[in-house]
Amino acid sequence: MESRQRVGIRATLTEMIQLVRPEHANPLGTLYGGRMMDWIATVATLAAMRLAKGQVVLGTMDDLDFLHPVHVGDVVTLRAQVEYVGRSSMEVGVEVFAEDPRTGEKRRTTSSHLALVAVDEGGRPRLVRVEVLPEGAEEQEIWEQARERKAMRVARLQDRAARAREVAGEEVEGGIVLSRIVFPEDAVLGTLMFAGRLMTDLDEIAMIVATRHCRGQVVTASVDALSFYAPIHVGEFVVYKAALNHVGRTSMEIGIKALAENPFTGELRHTCTAFFTAVHLDPSGRPALVPPYEPRTPWEQRRWQTAEERRRVRLARIARLREAGA
Repeated sequence: MESRQRVGIRATLTEMIQLVRPEHANPLGTLYGGRMMDWIATVATLAAMRLAKGQVVLGTMDDLDFLHPVHVGDVVTLRAQVEYVGRSSMEVGVEVFAEDPRTGEKRRTTSSHLALVAVDEGGRPRLVRVEVLPEGAEEQEIWEQARERKAMRVARLQDRAARAREVAGEEVEGGIVLSRIVFPEDAVLGTLMFAGRLMTDLDEIAMIVATRHCRGQVVTASVDALSFYAPIHVGEFVVYKAALNHVGRTSMEIGIKALAENPFTGELRHTCTAFFTAVHLDPSGRPALVPPYEPRTPWEQRRWQTAEERRRVRLARIARLREAGA
């Protein structure tokens, strides 16, 4: 087996700093969730590309919860590090902090774990020639947790090829379908659509569905774990199918399926399915009641039931994060 260069986790640390400007914010003056996801994907991609010395694509992103709002004028610091390396995949951890420059107060806003894959020009996995090995007890714990996450992902995504063929689905009343062309500026190295751009689209579409339902201001609160089953190439169409799945007292879950379409053959590939939780806010920024929603068809009722289970898991996860002081 070919020997690989070895580095510690700390050596892979990559930092990105962003000033939150008005064009990054929603009408309430807080950072748009899609922009934050784009920044998280960007800093994770930077860390992975530096280690892999070439193009990488996002394979999965763990659950993402926005626990504290980020305001216009805040300084956002994103720190990414490669915590484990397989043959072609890399486990990357990202922590995000927001700082009020007027007071110097800094707070941890969110954190996420992502898996990125090194690919060649044709989008096929390639060997990462650098191995990350822990240096010290703290890095050892991080490394072992990342290795466990990778094992869980491998088990969960054994049917990736089959999932990529899941392109059918019933239309839901009140849902929307949007299509757009993937341009070179949507890619990192001009061949495959950048996952951060895709997630920005997903968040925007989710907010459209949520806003239409409650006819009020909404913000992204959580995004359930995302897995990507097939890439989207520059020049292809990306088709988004979104609908309301479930409503609670002040929150809503929106499901979105993203499909890649070959414009010349019409072939469709399932790229990912995302579940966004949006919160309805009143004019002062406090959570407001959401209008009721009644699932009528068997398909809508199944979506409601599976969304209820995700909601229970999500609320328990957020409670643990708040207890930990995140």
